Amino acid sequence: MLAQLTLSQTLPTASSTTHLLVLLPKAKALLKDLPHGPLLKAVLARRDMKADELAKSPVAANADNGALVAWGMLDFEKDTFAQQVQVRKALQLLLGENPKGIGIVVLGDEAQRKHTAELAVYGAWVNGALLPVHKKKDERKPLQKIELFGFTDKKIFAPLKAQAEGNLLCRELTVLPPNELNPGQYRERIKKLAQQNGWKHEEFDMKKLRKMGAGAFIAVAQGSDPEDAAIVHLSYQHPKAKQTVALVGKGICFDTGGHNLKPSRYMHNMHEDMNGSAVALGILLAATQNKLAVNIDCWLALAQNHISPKAYKQNDIIKALNGTTIEIIHTDAEGRMVLADTLTLAARAKPDLMIDFATLTGSMATALGARYSGVLGNRDELVQRAVSVSKQCGERLCAFPLDEDYEAGLESKVADIKQCSQAGEADHILAARFLKRFVDDVPWLHIDLSSSRCEEGLGIVASDVTGFGVAWGLGMLSDS
Repeated sequence: MLAQLTLSQTLPTASSTTHLLVLLPKAKALLKDLPHGPLLKAVLARRDMKADELAKSPVAANADNGALVAWGMLDFEKDTFAQQVQVRKALQLLLGENPKGIGIVVLGDEAQRKHTAELAVYGAWVNGALLPVHKKKDERKPLQKIELFGFTDKKIFAPLKAQAEGNLLCRELTVLPPNELNPGQYRERIKKLAQQNGWKHEEFDMKKLRKMGAGAFIAVAQGSDPEDAAIVHLSYQHPKAKQTVALVGKGICFDTGGHNLKPSRYMHNMHEDMNGSAVALGILLAATQNKLAVNIDCWLALAQNHISPKAYKQNDIIKALNGTTIEIIHTDAEGRMVLADTLTLAARAKPDLMIDFATLTGSMATALGARYSGVLGNRDELVQRAVSVSKQCGERLCAFPLDEDYEAGLESKVADIKQCSQAGEADHILAARFLKRFVDDVPWLHIDLSSSRCEEGLGIVASDVTGFGVAWGLGMLSDS
């Protein structure tokens, strides 16, 4: 549940809020009639800070009435991501006390106040809600009320609220422990979401997939007991839609690595390997609430990668749904296997655009760290648009090449293609080259989510699990 938002044109009185955030444009001097201005001047003098240093380091102090007041500055010459970080740091000075409500004052000209209000309210929504924990004593309290001063146009907040709901759904699902979100439990949650939001719902369970010949998906899923894996298809339709977008998500609910077992260091947090599916669901939820004029087909590959006598193994040769034979090189490259058949299903419907989301390769994290995610695709102009949208929304993407000569790394002597290479060199590119075999000629983007988890937060989001991709996906749908 997101905090309730109220708007007010007048500045707050001294006793109207216990937690107050004041955000102003970067300037060398403080504005006149600044809320709690004398207190801020005293804080800056004590810390020997210049006014414009508030753009780097927001400050907080207790007012005479005991209220906690925080001040921060936005540098409008910086990019969206940098501004998000400025707002997040200022908000955290207040949200760290788990207040029931906060007041937000936005200052500057009309355009500055609008932009600041969007960032601050969205930041309060996504960081004021609570993610699931399992402590015996949970002393956290959700933010219940946001009072905004200085901007009163309600229209801009409905799309932001939907985006926040999508981001929160993504993060809630991602942090659930693996014993609470196995494929069967996940399918039940998705079924309820479909009922609540009016989505068409279809499941391809293991029996159906075997009959269809989806050997790549089956190879990974057959190592689990019970066999509760499935490809789930959700549909959202809009009467004025002029195009259809397919969203495909990797939903590996736990990844042991299979017979090529991960060491404990790399197996930790592998319950989050379903994050790609959660991103796709978050986008679908937000697009539905925003009533975006686009048709969406959402395809979720839900399985686990376990070690067992039935699990697939190195040197197996698997036939995928589209007839491609695959030589298995490493059982921990399971994500591209489940996505292969899921992309084939999605491509058969001939969407205008197909985007897959996956925590797919360690090499993308090695290349970028956790602050960017990677994008590859089969249309240069589409990749360029993806990067442009990422800069606008603050969820940053870095483009990687997908040139044909990389295909040499996947040549097999015994099958149509290798699953991956043993060397591991440029695996994020080879993985995308592998997936490209299963998209036909549909315009396609692959998002490798190296920033699904970033310690101490990323951009506007303060939690380690970021929900990266939901805001970007909505930007791509709105920009279409």
